[in-house]
Amino acid sequence: MNAPILNTEALAVELGRLLLARGHSVTTAESCTGGLIAGAITDVAGSSNWFNRGFITYSNSAKVDMLDVPPAFIQGLGAVSEPVVATMVQGAMAAASAEWGIAVSGIAGPGGGSDDKPVGTVWFGLGTPAGIVTERRVFEGDRAAVRRQTVAHGLDRLVQLIKEIR
Repeated sequence: MNAPILNTEALAVELGRLLLARGHSVTTAESCTGGLIAGAITDVAGSSNWFNRGFITYSNSAKVDMLDVPPAFIQGLGAVSEPVVATMVQGAMAAASAEWGIAVSGIAGPGGGSDDKPVGTVWFGLGTPAGIVTERRVFEGDRAAVRRQTVAHGLDRLVQLIKEIR
């Protein structure tokens, strides 16, 4: 199911506005997007007031070393799984002392998919002061389209959650 392409610039500006109003910050832990979410955030002038750092953990060993993802999660369920993104976002939030966070791990393609996890599958871990929210999406399109949709959806979900959680 494809979501409409959202304006990542507008979403990042809104994210910053909401975080500044609360005196909070956000962090990122990215695999399939390779830093594109952090890039969208840091395209916003003044984002250093609400974004301290992000983590690009493209390899499995980086997820283990930098974010304390248990190797058993990756070995048992694969890097593109709910427990992995939940642990990624928890690790990033702890390391960055951030109240909010987003982690993504997915299969952008063109290869690497399976029946269980087709190309376009992305797991999101969204860290909030109230806990972790996870969700799985399957995006359509080529590698660039999957990555673009991942960035837009992730920013949109963060904005939604900030508005929902008081």
